[in-house]
Amino acid sequence: MIPDDVREFHRRAIVVDAHCDVVLSLDATGRSLGRRSEQGQVDLCRLAEGGVDVQFMAICVRHEVSGDATLRRAMRLLDRLLGELEASAAEVGVVHTAADLQQLVGQGRLAAVLALEGGEPLQGELGVLRLFHRLGVRVLAPTWNLRNDLADGIMEPAGSGLTAFGREVVAEMQRLGMLLDVSHLSERAFWDVVELGVPFLASHSCARALCPHPRNLSDEQLRAVAGAGGVVGVSFVPAFVDPDPTRADVERVADHVLHVAAVAGWEHVGLGSDFDGMGPGKPGGLEDVSRLPALTAVLLARGASTAQVAAALGGNLMRLLGRTLPGAREGPQR
Repeated sequence: MIPDDVREFHRRAIVVDAHCDVVLSLDATGRSLGRRSEQGQVDLCRLAEGGVDVQFMAICVRHEVSGDATLRRAMRLLDRLLGELEASAAEVGVVHTAADLQQLVGQGRLAAVLALEGGEPLQGELGVLRLFHRLGVRVLAPTWNLRNDLADGIMEPAGSGLTAFGREVVAEMQRLGMLLDVSHLSERAFWDVVELGVPFLASHSCARALCPHPRNLSDEQLRAVAGAGGVVGVSFVPAFVDPDPTRADVERVADHVLHVAAVAGWEHVGLGSDFDGMGPGKPGGLEDVSRLPALTAVLLARGASTAQVAAALGGNLMRLLGRTLPGAREGPQR
């Protein structure tokens, strides 16, 4: 049972989730974003119940298609997502600029930040990156798990770094005002990004010190994210949360938030659920986005201050978006 004062605190805080795959769920099930569903983990009704103000929504083709089909698949998913958002325009809007972010949150509408997870749809062309930007995409993860023409992903055995094209993409992203996401990059590519000195995000990763999954970040990497002024969005994926995924629950997710905060600082931790992308397992107490107040309650009960919890819930990601998006400015505070 969550105390009323905790629920009120959560409601008043700005809550930002740096990663979900809701468009994949919409595409697979035929359900609507605007209608409450028992399928998946995210819809507008449950986002409102979870107090979410800003939701990153990823377009990911993974490795189910290749070649030119990756661009067609990405465009089909983006078309589906934009159609769903337009159908609920009274409740949600797409973030293009820092001013949009401020306005949407101030109006109490959900601010949708569009992300491309995996650079395969770019087809080796910076012009395609610019077209995705014109369509509203503001975040790019260069890879999913394996290799493409930008970099190696974390599951690629060779573990190579950024390619020449990958470096060109990063440079063009900085010019456009797009945020770089390193969550799926190989360790060598991660350190290549650090050397470039650009702002970046790890949208959905946990602490390797607590769970030795390849997708999680070492303490050295956590400190590097902090050094770049970035944010780690702690994921709720059971396999990332605990070596025994059946033990993953809200308390174990809180362990990761507290560990990242202890290593990188409270200014560099956030949330990156990976709702609708985590497979069949769900963390106990965080089964869908409506349950987010439970994490707030646990963090406060574990001794975090209200200022620290507010930063982790969304203040840090708002700050990062505020200095990265076109027309960069700080987002609103409540």
